Amino acid sequence: MLEKIFKLSENKTDVKTEVLAGITTFMTMAYILAVNPSILSAAGMDSGAVFTATALAAFVGTLLMAVLANYPFALAPGMGLNAYFAYTVVIGMGYSWEYALTAVFAEGIIFILLSVTNVREAIFNAIPKNLKSAVSVGIGLFIAFVGLQNAHIVMGGATLVELFSVDGYNKLNGVNATMNDVGITVLLAIIGILITGWLVVKNVKGNILWGILITWAIGIVCQFVGIYVPNAEVGCFSLLPDFSHGLSIPSIAPIFCKLQFKGIFTLDFVVILCAFLFVDLFDTIGTLVGVSSKAGMLDKEGKLPKIKGALLADALATTAGAVLGTSTTTTFVESASGVSEGGRTGLTAVTTAILFGLALFLSPIFLAIPSFATAPALIIVGLYMMTNITNIDFDDLSEAIPCYVCIIAMPFFYSISEGISMGIITYVVLNLLTGKAKEKKLSLLMYILAILFVLKYAFL
Repeated sequence: MLEKIFKLSENKTDVKTEVLAGITTFMTMAYILAVNPSILSAAGMDSGAVFTATALAAFVGTLLMAVLANYPFALAPGMGLNAYFAYTVVIGMGYSWEYALTAVFAEGIIFILLSVTNVREAIFNAIPKNLKSAVSVGIGLFIAFVGLQNAHIVMGGATLVELFSVDGYNKLNGVNATMNDVGITVLLAIIGILITGWLVVKNVKGNILWGILITWAIGIVCQFVGIYVPNAEVGCFSLLPDFSHGLSIPSIAPIFCKLQFKGIFTLDFVVILCAFLFVDLFDTIGTLVGVSSKAGMLDKEGKLPKIKGALLADALATTAGAVLGTSTTTTFVESASGVSEGGRTGLTAVTTAILFGLALFLSPIFLAIPSFATAPALIIVGLYMMTNITNIDFDDLSEAIPCYVCIIAMPFFYSISEGISMGIITYVVLNLLTGKAKEKKLSLLMYILAILFVLKYAFL
């Protein structure tokens, strides 16, 4: 039956290979179950409910990929987009998380329409290649900065940002932290970065997840021997999982279907929506094409067969994820790990989806993982995203300068959308002023976006 459904022989694979590939994919992206609740809880969302929504969104999205495209790609709430959701839209711009979820929902609906009509591919092609790479690099820097902050390795100070010190931390936050609470977590985070980096260099399967778990385990040992002392007043809690309620699934009720449609007909909402739209657009198609090329799944023209089904699965997953209560669900680049193990069909995706479903019963473990253990994951994921800088043409300064503006704006202005908008404005204006706009055949979409973003700065 599996042969008939997934066409295993036609894709030169078998059940054992597909199942092992699915397990590998899950291992490499399961870290999202710990990281996503940590990030979205900063926006005021219930971390237990976010855990459930994350697992369900990954389960639904990955199954949709298997059904609609028969591809070995897995989906889950995406890194970068969750940071934009929490730190830019909610914390930075002051909107409620319900409002942000509505933007994600609207993005999903638009993506469904674009995927069905093939417009999504056309939009992707309209954005300059170098600028696409710059967006990824900027998000990588932004995520790394968030990781450093979550671990308290860097904090506010006289120079705006400075290295952690106990005295500086206490002065900044008005608390009485010591080396036995906040201080030791900073050291553990640094150790975690080194451990995760070593695992990545050694190409250990599930390296990011293992990095999180090992760092957490070292923290637990420190708690047992008294080096780490929980102190709720400074946000340092016990590192031990709470199994008092058994292996029950946290209720999704606090965030389920909490969409807020009031105030969506504003320029601000359009800007937020566009940021979600384009970051997800670049991320998804880039991931699909990149992973597929490594697996030799592209056709003679370099196109991905059944890409419409894959894009539709991604769009439906985003919409479902917003209703469930999580940020944009997208295709994970970690799918490459399963593909490298021989995964070629939807059976790999089904295996990964089932494991995300089973993970729902392990919430006490994932929710007990502290921010100092997940911070190294953010920093390493930032590294992966920054590798796209090699795809930017720095020989052409009319390309390099807008990309540079886009990249530095994200961490310095603490906003992914500011980076995108400033990058697009700079690209259009610079090429117009230098007379290169016709030569580069700037799309109408680029002009429209540039005008919209200029209006945003003029009137907001």
